[in-house]
Amino acid sequence: MTEEEILGIREQKPVQRPDTAPDPEPETVPELKPKAVPEPGQKAAPDREQETSSDLEPESAPDLEPETETELYEHYRYVVDPGQSMLRIDKYLSARIENVSRTRVQAAAQAGNILVNESPVKPNYRVKPLDVIQILLPNPPREIELIPQDLPVSVVYEDDDLIVVDKAAGMVVHPAYGNYSGTLMNALMYHFRDLPLFNTGELRPGLVHRIDKNTSGLLVVAKNEYAHNKLARQFFNRTTGRLYTALVWGTPEPAEGTITGHVGRNIRDRKIMQVFHDGSQGKHAVTHYRIIEQLGYVSLVECRLETGRTHQIRVHMAWKGHPLFNDEEYGGHRILKGTTFTKYQQFVRNCFEMLPRQALHARTLSFDHPVTGKRLYFESPIPPDMVAVIEKWRGYIVGRE
Repeated sequence: MTEEEILGIREQKPVQRPDTAPDPEPETVPELKPKAVPEPGQKAAPDREQETSSDLEPESAPDLEPETETELYEHYRYVVDPGQSMLRIDKYLSARIENVSRTRVQAAAQAGNILVNESPVKPNYRVKPLDVIQILLPNPPREIELIPQDLPVSVVYEDDDLIVVDKAAGMVVHPAYGNYSGTLMNALMYHFRDLPLFNTGELRPGLVHRIDKNTSGLLVVAKNEYAHNKLARQFFNRTTGRLYTALVWGTPEPAEGTITGHVGRNIRDRKIMQVFHDGSQGKHAVTHYRIIEQLGYVSLVECRLETGRTHQIRVHMAWKGHPLFNDEEYGGHRILKGTTFTKYQQFVRNCFEMLPRQALHARTLSFDHPVTGKRLYFESPIPPDMVAVIEKWRGYIVGRE
C-alpha cells in the first residue's frame, strides 16, 4: 500500500518509561484460572433459511449489552416456488421480508447484494420458478426510537459516503435495552439529521460493525444506502482488515498463533459468551494473535479478526487462559499471576484503577471505498489509559532487573 492510499493515519507517540517502579518480589502467587466456562450439552439447531450475523438475541435476553464486534446484516435465501408467476424481484422480496421496503431491496440490488442462481441481478429482474435467490441486507431495524443528541464524536475521516470515527471507551455504539441515549448512533443521528439514510426510522442507520462499550477504537459508518450495502458486503466477505491491541494476563504460547473455536451465548449467563470447542453451538470464530511485548506477568498482544463475533477476542483469549487485563466479565479483573507480596498486589490494583475497563483497543481499520474502490487504511493511537498501564508494567520490569 502506498502512502497516497493511506488516509487518516494518526502517528502514535513513543511511550516514555517511568523513572521509578515497584521493587521486585521474588515470591510467586499461585496461578489463578479465569472464570470457568461450562461445556455445552446441547446439539446445534438445524440450519434455517434466514441467516443473521448478529449474535444478539433480544427476545430471549433483553438485558444483553448491545455492543458487539460482529457485522450488522441479514442474509436471506429463497427457492422460488414451482408455481410462481414471473414477478419483479424487488416486489417478490419486499413481500416476503418483514419490515423491508422495495426501496431497500432496490438499493441492495444496485449494490450487487442480490444473487439469483449465484449471479447478481438488477431490481427489475423477474423471478422464475425454482430460482435460488440470496439477498444481503444491512442493519435490520429494531423496536427502539433513535433520538438525535448533540454529543462529541472524534472524526478520523469523512466524505460524502462514509465516516470513520474513533470511539472512546465507555460509549455504547447504538441504543438497546438499558442504553437508550448517549450512544454513538444518537450522536451521528444529530450530525446527519438531514441525510435520507438517517431519516428512515431505523435504529442503526449506516452501521456495519460494532465494538464493545468498554473497547476503544475505530468504526466506519455509511452515510447513504449504496455505501451501506457495499460496506456490508465487505464485512460479510471478510475483506476488511482489523487489528486490535490488547493487554492480557500471562504469556500466550506460542508467541504467534491462531485461536479457532465456535463462539456463542454462555448457557448459564446469557450476558457473556463462551467457546464451544466441539462446534455444537455458536458460530465459527477465528482470531490470529502475536505477542508484541512481554511485560512480566502480562503481555501486549496484537489480534487480527478473521471473523467478527460478539466479544470474540475477549472470550478466545480467556478460553486459552489469558484473559484481557481487567476484563471483569471474563475473569481478568483478578490478580491472576504475580507475587503474594502486598506491594505487588497494590501495584496491580493501582493499574486496575488507572484502566477501569478491559485493555482492548481497535487500532487499525482498512476497507475498499464503496464508490471509488480505493483501499483506505486508518490507525488510531493506543488511548492514554492503556498507555499509562503499559508504562507502569514496563517500569515494573525495569525495577526487577
